[in-house]
Amino acid sequence: MNTEFSRTLSLLRQERGVSQRSAAGELGISQALLSHYENGAREPGLAFVVRACEYYHVSADFLLGRTLTREGGALTEDDLVSMADQGNILRGSVLATLQSKLIGGAVSVLFDLLGRLNDKDAVNEAAQMLGGAVYILFRRLHRAGGGNESMFSAPSELVSMGLPAAGMKLAETRYVRSLETLRSQKTDFPDTTGETLSKSYPGSGQCITQVLHSADARVAALVKE
Repeated sequence: MNTEFSRTLSLLRQERGVSQRSAAGELGISQALLSHYENGAREPGLAFVVRACEYYHVSADFLLGRTLTREGGALTEDDLVSMADQGNILRGSVLATLQSKLIGGAVSVLFDLLGRLNDKDAVNEAAQMLGGAVYILFRRLHRAGGGNESMFSAPSELVSMGLPAAGMKLAETRYVRSLETLRSQKTDFPDTTGETLSKSYPGSGQCITQVLHSADARVAALVKE
């Protein structure tokens, strides 16, 4: 059983606002066994998975981490927004988990596709771009929380002036150049249509489709402003 199952099982219980003892009683198992399931120490049988789905009103695919919506369908932009509504007990935690699944799955698909090109430059430059985004977001979080800037070697004033973003743009330029070189060499590129992604990457194909759709919608909205 993957780690997504244990994490989702625990989050669903907390979101419902019940203790492990209460949930275990409703599910017909001991509190100790439920604790093992939520911690990933033991794997449940099919009967428990079915009971848990009925108890938390979610699909088995959602509980097992194979889809991002409770009903097992495609995740919409409204689904993500609703996770942050005031009525959601663990709105921040659940939303973070969903976004983590989305981004993680999308990145996994992207690098698998790039790996098929067998070009280290394209892979490295893509990693530089994504790494730069993580660096910016984490350093901003670190600073906001009063963290010591001494853990970073790049001067904070240069970071504030946009140096990491400039590095990402340079990496993007090199990335495009690598892809253009491959295209001029008549390299066989992988099929990146939505239908193929869904078939080739069950679960994670939905992740990259959702990420692309959401980002595209935001860009389109900017054009209209």
